[in-house]
Amino acid sequence: MQVRAPKIDYANIRPDWAPNREFAHDRNAASTIPTYVEPYLIKVMHRAKAALPAEHADLHKQIDWFIAQESQHLRQHNAFNRRVRAAGYPGIAHFEEKLKQDYVEFLDKRSLKFNLAYSEGFESMGPPAAALWFEHSDDFLAGADAEAVALWKWHMAEEFEHREICHRLFMTLFARTRWQRFWNGWLYRVYGFICAVAHLGAYSRSVRTYLIATDRARMSAAELKQSQDNLKAVSRHTRRHMLPSLLAVLSPFYNPAHKPPPRGIVEYLARFEKGGDMGLGNQAH
Repeated sequence: MQVRAPKIDYANIRPDWAPNREFAHDRNAASTIPTYVEPYLIKVMHRAKAALPAEHADLHKQIDWFIAQESQHLRQHNAFNRRVRAAGYPGIAHFEEKLKQDYVEFLDKRSLKFNLAYSEGFESMGPPAAALWFEHSDDFLAGADAEAVALWKWHMAEEFEHREICHRLFMTLFARTRWQRFWNGWLYRVYGFICAVAHLGAYSRSVRTYLIATDRARMSAAELKQSQDNLKAVSRHTRRHMLPSLLAVLSPFYNPAHKPPPRGIVEYLARFEKGGDMGLGNQAH
Protein backbone atom coordinates (compact mmCIF):
# COMPACT_ATOMS: atom_id res chain seq x y z
CA MET A 1 0.00 0.00 0.00
CA GLN A 2 1.23 3.49 -0.83
CA VAL A 3 0.20 7.06 -0.17
CA ARG A 4 0.42 8.87 -3.49
CA ALA A 5 0.23 12.60 -4.17
CA PRO A 6 -1.35 12.99 -7.60
CA LYS A 7 -0.32 15.79 -9.91
CA ILE A 8 -3.74 17.02 -11.01
CA ASP A 9 -4.57 20.56 -12.16
CA TYR A 10 -8.13 21.51 -11.19
CA ALA A 11 -7.93 25.12 -12.40
CA ASN A 12 -9.83 24.58 -15.64
CA ILE A 13 -12.17 21.74 -14.71
CA ARG A 14 -15.80 22.40 -15.62
CA PRO A 15 -18.89 20.64 -14.23
CA ASP A 16 -19.61 19.29 -17.72
CA TRP A 17 -16.18 17.66 -17.94
CA ALA A 18 -17.46 14.69 -19.99
CA PRO A 19 -19.35 14.76 -23.31
CA ASN A 20 -22.27 13.08 -21.54
CA ARG A 21 -23.07 15.89 -19.10
CA GLU A 22 -25.31 13.63 -17.03
CA PHE A 23 -22.48 11.14 -16.58
CA ALA A 24 -20.30 14.01 -15.34
CA HIS A 25 -22.99 15.17 -12.92
CA ASP A 26 -23.49 11.64 -11.65
CA ARG A 27 -19.79 11.65 -10.70
CA ASN A 28 -19.89 15.26 -9.52
CA ALA A 29 -22.60 14.29 -7.05
CA ALA A 30 -20.57 11.30 -5.87
CA SER A 31 -17.49 13.52 -5.52
CA THR A 32 -19.15 15.47 -2.72
CA ILE A 33 -19.34 12.29 -0.61
CA PRO A 34 -15.59 12.07 0.26
CA THR A 35 -15.74 15.54 1.83
CA TYR A 36 -17.85 14.04 4.60
CA VAL A 37 -17.39 10.29 4.53
CA GLU A 38 -13.60 10.38 4.63
CA PRO A 39 -13.37 12.31 7.95
CA TYR A 40 -16.05 9.98 9.30
CA LEU A 41 -14.13 6.89 8.17
CA ILE A 42 -10.94 8.20 9.72
CA LYS A 43 -12.65 8.76 13.08
CA VAL A 44 -14.21 5.29 12.97
CA MET A 45 -10.86 3.71 12.15
CA HIS A 46 -9.15 5.53 15.03
CA ARG A 47 -11.80 4.20 17.42
CA ALA A 48 -11.53 0.69 16.01
CA LYS A 49 -7.74 0.82 16.14
CA ALA A 50 -7.94 1.72 19.83
CA ALA A 51 -10.09 -1.39 20.41
CA LEU A 52 -7.82 -3.66 18.36
CA PRO A 53 -5.44 -5.79 20.48
CA ALA A 54 -1.76 -4.93 20.02
CA GLU A 55 -1.04 -8.47 18.85
CA HIS A 56 -2.54 -7.55 15.45
CA ALA A 57 0.49 -5.46 14.59
CA ASP A 58 0.19 -5.82 10.82
CA LEU A 59 -3.43 -4.71 10.85
CA HIS A 60 -2.52 -1.71 13.01
CA LYS A 61 -0.01 -0.67 10.33
CA GLN A 62 -2.51 -1.23 7.53
CA ILE A 63 -5.04 0.98 9.31
CA ASP A 64 -2.49 3.79 9.47
CA TRP A 65 -1.88 3.58 5.74
CA PHE A 66 -5.61 3.36 5.04
CA ILE A 67 -6.13 6.58 6.99
CA ALA A 68 -3.29 8.27 5.11
CA GLN A 69 -4.74 7.31 1.73
CA GLU A 70 -8.23 8.46 2.69
CA SER A 71 -6.84 11.80 3.88
CA GLN A 72 -5.32 12.35 0.45
CA HIS A 73 -8.61 11.42 -1.24
CA LEU A 74 -10.33 14.06 0.89
CA ARG A 75 -7.90 16.78 -0.13
CA GLN A 76 -8.12 16.02 -3.83
CA HIS A 77 -11.91 15.80 -3.99
CA ASN A 78 -12.24 19.02 -2.02
CA ALA A 79 -10.17 20.77 -4.69
CA PHE A 80 -12.34 19.27 -7.44
CA ASN A 81 -15.59 20.10 -5.63
CA ARG A 82 -14.63 23.75 -5.23
CA ARG A 83 -14.60 24.07 -9.01
CA VAL A 84 -18.06 22.52 -9.33
CA ARG A 85 -19.56 24.70 -6.59
CA ALA A 86 -18.04 27.84 -8.11
CA ALA A 87 -19.77 27.14 -11.42
CA GLY A 88 -23.18 28.03 -9.97
CA TYR A 89 -24.71 25.24 -7.89
CA PRO A 90 -25.27 26.79 -4.44
CA GLY A 91 -28.02 24.30 -3.58
CA ILE A 92 -25.45 21.55 -3.08
CA ALA A 93 -24.79 22.96 0.39
CA HIS A 94 -28.24 21.92 1.62
CA PHE A 95 -27.61 18.26 0.84
CA GLU A 96 -24.05 18.34 2.12
CA GLU A 97 -25.08 19.76 5.49
CA LYS A 98 -27.56 16.92 5.96
CA LEU A 99 -24.88 14.32 5.15
CA LYS A 100 -22.46 16.00 7.55
CA GLN A 101 -25.02 15.88 10.36
CA ASP A 102 -25.84 12.24 9.64
CA TYR A 103 -22.22 11.30 10.32
CA VAL A 104 -22.13 13.37 13.48
CA GLU A 105 -25.17 11.43 14.72
CA PHE A 106 -23.68 8.08 13.69
CA LEU A 107 -20.56 8.78 15.72
CA ASP A 108 -22.44 10.19 18.71
CA LYS A 109 -25.33 7.75 18.93
CA ARG A 110 -24.38 4.49 17.25
CA SER A 111 -22.04 1.72 18.40
CA LEU A 112 -18.56 1.04 17.12
CA LYS A 113 -19.94 -2.16 15.59
CA PHE A 114 -22.51 -0.24 13.56
CA ASN A 115 -20.06 2.44 12.45
CA LEU A 116 -17.48 -0.11 11.41
CA ALA A 117 -20.10 -2.23 9.61
CA TYR A 118 -21.29 0.90 7.77
CA SER A 119 -17.68 1.76 6.92
CA GLU A 120 -17.07 -1.78 5.66
CA GLY A 121 -20.26 -1.50 3.62
CA PHE A 122 -19.05 1.72 2.07
CA GLU A 123 -15.68 0.19 1.27
CA SER A 124 -17.45 -2.79 -0.34
CA MET A 125 -18.59 -0.43 -3.08
CA GLY A 126 -14.97 0.36 -3.98
CA PRO A 127 -13.99 -2.74 -5.99
CA PRO A 128 -17.13 -2.68 -8.20
CA ALA A 129 -16.61 1.05 -8.77
CA ALA A 130 -12.96 0.46 -9.69
CA ALA A 131 -13.97 -2.19 -12.21
CA LEU A 132 -16.57 0.20 -13.62
CA TRP A 133 -13.95 2.90 -14.20
CA PHE A 134 -11.20 0.68 -15.57
CA GLU A 135 -13.15 -1.87 -17.59
CA HIS A 136 -16.57 -0.51 -18.53
CA SER A 137 -16.51 3.28 -18.95
CA ASP A 138 -14.36 3.91 -22.03
CA ASP A 139 -17.32 5.16 -24.10
CA PHE A 140 -18.26 7.72 -21.44
CA LEU A 141 -14.66 8.82 -20.94
CA ALA A 142 -13.86 9.41 -24.63
CA GLY A 143 -13.29 13.14 -24.98
CA ALA A 144 -13.54 13.77 -21.23
CA ASP A 145 -11.30 16.17 -19.31
CA ALA A 146 -8.13 14.22 -18.53
CA GLU A 147 -7.68 15.86 -15.12
CA ALA A 148 -11.15 14.82 -13.91
CA VAL A 149 -10.62 11.30 -15.23
CA ALA A 150 -7.25 11.11 -13.47
CA LEU A 151 -8.85 12.07 -10.14
CA TRP A 152 -11.46 9.36 -10.36
CA LYS A 153 -9.25 6.59 -11.70
CA TRP A 154 -6.53 7.26 -9.12
CA HIS A 155 -9.09 7.35 -6.31
CA MET A 156 -10.88 4.18 -7.40
CA ALA A 157 -7.56 2.37 -7.89
CA GLU A 158 -6.53 3.16 -4.33
CA GLU A 159 -9.97 2.14 -3.06
CA PHE A 160 -9.32 -1.23 -4.64
CA GLU A 161 -5.84 -1.34 -3.15
CA HIS A 162 -7.10 -0.95 0.43
CA ARG A 163 -10.35 -2.86 -0.16
CA GLU A 164 -9.83 -5.44 2.60
CA ILE A 165 -8.79 -3.28 5.58
CA CYS A 166 -12.27 -2.48 6.94
CA HIS A 167 -13.41 -6.04 6.33
CA ARG A 168 -10.43 -7.52 8.18
CA LEU A 169 -10.88 -5.10 11.04
CA PHE A 170 -14.60 -5.77 11.42
CA MET A 171 -14.11 -9.54 11.31
CA THR A 172 -11.23 -9.36 13.79
CA LEU A 173 -13.16 -7.29 16.31
CA PHE A 174 -16.67 -8.68 15.95
CA ALA A 175 -16.55 -12.10 14.25
CA ARG A 176 -14.12 -14.19 16.27
CA THR A 177 -16.36 -17.12 17.27
CA ARG A 178 -18.48 -19.34 15.03
CA TRP A 179 -21.69 -17.65 16.20
CA GLN A 180 -20.18 -14.18 15.74
CA ARG A 181 -19.05 -15.11 12.24
CA PHE A 182 -22.67 -16.01 11.40
CA TRP A 183 -24.43 -13.16 13.20
CA ASN A 184 -21.90 -10.34 12.86
CA GLY A 185 -19.59 -11.53 10.08
CA TRP A 186 -22.50 -12.20 7.74
CA LEU A 187 -25.88 -10.81 8.83
CA TYR A 188 -24.75 -7.65 10.62
CA ARG A 189 -22.08 -6.97 8.01
CA VAL A 190 -24.76 -7.18 5.31
CA TYR A 191 -26.94 -4.86 7.38
CA GLY A 192 -24.11 -2.32 7.46
CA PHE A 193 -23.66 -2.67 3.71
CA ILE A 194 -27.36 -2.10 3.03
CA CYS A 195 -27.35 0.93 5.32
CA ALA A 196 -24.38 2.44 3.47
CA VAL A 197 -25.79 1.75 0.00
CA ALA A 198 -29.24 3.10 0.87
CA HIS A 199 -27.91 6.15 2.71
CA LEU A 200 -25.32 7.25 0.18
CA GLY A 201 -27.38 6.16 -2.82
CA ALA A 202 -30.25 8.42 -1.75
CA TYR A 203 -27.85 11.28 -1.04
CA SER A 204 -26.00 10.97 -4.35
CA ARG A 205 -29.23 10.75 -6.37
CA SER A 206 -30.58 13.87 -4.67
CA VAL A 207 -27.45 15.88 -5.48
CA ARG A 208 -27.37 14.55 -9.05
CA THR A 209 -31.03 15.46 -9.53
CA TYR A 210 -30.33 18.99 -8.29
CA LEU A 211 -27.30 19.44 -10.56
CA ILE A 212 -29.12 18.17 -13.64
CA ALA A 213 -32.28 20.15 -12.87
CA THR A 214 -30.21 23.33 -12.55
CA ASP A 215 -28.79 22.75 -16.02
CA ARG A 216 -32.14 21.74 -17.53
CA ALA A 217 -33.70 25.04 -16.48
CA ARG A 218 -31.60 26.67 -19.21
CA MET A 219 -32.08 24.01 -21.92
CA SER A 220 -34.02 24.06 -25.15
CA ALA A 221 -36.52 21.28 -25.89
CA ALA A 222 -33.93 19.42 -27.97
CA GLU A 223 -31.28 19.76 -25.27
CA LEU A 224 -33.75 18.55 -22.65
CA LYS A 225 -34.50 15.44 -24.71
CA GLN A 226 -30.77 14.74 -25.06
CA SER A 227 -30.30 15.21 -21.32
CA GLN A 228 -33.05 12.70 -20.58
CA ASP A 229 -31.53 10.18 -22.98
CA ASN A 230 -28.08 10.71 -21.48
CA LEU A 231 -29.34 10.06 -17.95
CA LYS A 232 -31.10 6.88 -19.02
CA ALA A 233 -27.86 5.64 -20.60
CA VAL A 234 -25.92 6.38 -17.41
CA SER A 235 -28.49 4.57 -15.25
CA ARG A 236 -28.49 1.49 -17.52
CA HIS A 237 -24.71 1.43 -17.56
CA THR A 238 -24.42 1.62 -13.77
CA ARG A 239 -27.04 -1.07 -13.14
CA ARG A 240 -25.51 -3.42 -15.69
CA HIS A 241 -21.96 -3.23 -14.42
CA MET A 242 -22.34 -2.48 -10.70
CA LEU A 243 -25.35 -4.49 -9.56
CA PRO A 244 -23.94 -8.04 -9.97
CA SER A 245 -20.79 -7.18 -8.01
CA LEU A 246 -22.76 -5.43 -5.28
CA LEU A 247 -25.07 -8.43 -4.89
CA ALA A 248 -22.00 -10.60 -4.34
CA VAL A 249 -21.34 -8.67 -1.10
CA LEU A 250 -24.46 -10.31 0.36
CA SER A 251 -22.82 -13.74 0.32
CA PRO A 252 -21.74 -15.22 3.69
CA PHE A 253 -18.47 -16.12 1.97
CA TYR A 254 -17.72 -12.59 0.74
CA ASN A 255 -14.09 -11.56 1.16
CA PRO A 256 -12.79 -8.52 -0.75
CA ALA A 257 -9.24 -9.84 -0.56
CA HIS A 258 -10.17 -12.46 -3.15
CA LYS A 259 -11.22 -9.97 -5.82
CA PRO A 260 -8.93 -9.85 -8.87
CA PRO A 261 -7.62 -6.40 -9.83
CA PRO A 262 -9.42 -4.64 -12.69
CA ARG A 263 -7.60 -4.55 -16.00
CA GLY A 264 -4.78 -1.98 -16.10
CA ILE A 265 -5.15 -0.80 -12.51
CA VAL A 266 -1.62 -1.74 -11.36
CA GLU A 267 0.01 -0.02 -14.31
CA TYR A 268 -2.17 3.04 -13.82
CA LEU A 269 -1.25 3.42 -10.15
CA ALA A 270 2.43 3.21 -11.07
CA ARG A 271 2.01 6.49 -12.94
CA PHE A 272 1.34 8.24 -9.60
CA GLU A 273 4.39 6.81 -7.88
CA LYS A 274 7.98 8.00 -7.75
CA GLY A 275 9.21 8.53 -11.29
CA GLY A 276 5.69 8.39 -12.72
CA ASP A 277 4.30 11.09 -14.98
CA MET A 278 1.23 11.86 -12.82
CA GLY A 279 2.62 11.88 -9.29
CA LEU A 280 4.36 14.34 -6.98
CA GLY A 281 5.93 11.52 -5.00
CA ASN A 282 4.78 8.90 -2.54
CA GLN A 283 5.41 7.10 0.70
CA ALA A 284 5.55 3.33 0.39
CA HIS A 285 4.75 0.47 2.75
